[in-house]
Amino acid sequence: MGAPGSILESSGAVPIGHRRLLALAVPVVLANLTQPVLSAVDTAIAGHLPGPAALGGVALGGLFFNFVLWGFGFLRMGTTGFIAQAAGAGDWNEVRATLLRALLLAGAIGAVLLALQSPLIAVALDLLGGSAEVHENAVLYCSARIWSAPATLGNYVVLGYLLGRQRMRLALVVQIAINLANMALALLFVLGFGWGVAGIGAATAGADWTGLAIGVCVLWRLRHRALPPIVWPRVLEREALFRLLRVNGDIFLRTLCLVASFGWFAHLGARQGDTVLAANALLLNFQTFMAFGLDGFAQAAEALVGAAIGAGDAVALRRSINLSLGWAFAGAAGFSLAYLLLGPAIIALLTDQPAIRAAALLYLPWAVLSPLVSVWGFQLDGIYIGATGTKALRDSMVISACGFLMGTLLLQPSFGNHGLWASLMLLMLLRGATLGRGLRRIAVRNAHSAFLRIS
Repeated sequence: MGAPGSILESSGAVPIGHRRLLALAVPVVLANLTQPVLSAVDTAIAGHLPGPAALGGVALGGLFFNFVLWGFGFLRMGTTGFIAQAAGAGDWNEVRATLLRALLLAGAIGAVLLALQSPLIAVALDLLGGSAEVHENAVLYCSARIWSAPATLGNYVVLGYLLGRQRMRLALVVQIAINLANMALALLFVLGFGWGVAGIGAATAGADWTGLAIGVCVLWRLRHRALPPIVWPRVLEREALFRLLRVNGDIFLRTLCLVASFGWFAHLGARQGDTVLAANALLLNFQTFMAFGLDGFAQAAEALVGAAIGAGDAVALRRSINLSLGWAFAGAAGFSLAYLLLGPAIIALLTDQPAIRAAALLYLPWAVLSPLVSVWGFQLDGIYIGATGTKALRDSMVISACGFLMGTLLLQPSFGNHGLWASLMLLMLLRGATLGRGLRRIAVRNAHSAFLRIS
């Protein structure tokens, strides 16, 4: 293990500044934006199938996978923090061991999900609600896509490793490859073969396996050739595994609260009819597009903050936090302006059904407001993940989810779908407020086991 000095010495990178931050963030923003573009393509394909049930089925199916797969998104986030800190400290044996631990965990979870797929799909979709026709389409979508579970979780680990190593351009290449494959397969299966909603799910499954194959090749090329052979007792070391599980457990609970809130949002939307459910699903593409885009700055912060902590560099830590917050807010303002000007045209592209278009236009102002409210929680998430301050993330999301639930109980009965969207904005506001309050209390250990305080 190399002696940790400053972040500049450990990474060989240029000083932390606007150019450095953007060099890391822009490729991740572009990579992330391929995800909602893909979701928008799926929405557009489903939105042009007859009736609102196909779009509603894809929406509910997507929420199922938010629960079942993105619930294990800690495999990406936890991996990034640990890899960044180990790389910042120059401990390449630990970098490799962390990667192998995360891949083993992803494979084990994926196998369990495949074994339990039938009851999982049945129970989750029953809880989400929707009409019988929507439910039928959702089952078709989920039954096809579930086979991607091990590959999706493996891709989370690959992405987390690349972000932790600050190999953002490679992350962009892998994500673009996955999403191009997904779009091509969706068009082939749905428009070419006529498989309908099931074809959309099958396309995602095929693309995820393609992406994992590409990711494994990338990992092999990035391997540190000077390291000794793998020592499996170190990989399976009990203390390291417990630390991984503890951090991942905190992130899991945080993510579970988040996806449960979106599930409750979809459930309350479904109770207002298939048209409102479909309109909300369409507008959530705006939310998703914005979230993935802004998450590029958060993920850049994860890598920089983690490396600064690993190197014990307080100046780089403070600079990373301040710059990433400023650029994230600028990005959020850009999204709000774009939605204000282009929102109606985007809605028209996503569906040709007049009733859904009219409902989506009615609630479009909430999508315009959302970036300015949501950005703080997104960016602070990245800072805390880089610092592996996952307990604070968990506690913040529990508070925010409780606030969202109270909002739906108080506002939705009186104000309908407007009340539902207002409750979602409350969730995002609480995320930023609770994490911001604890930001100044983040402490990091430097090379001499001293603690540095953000001032």
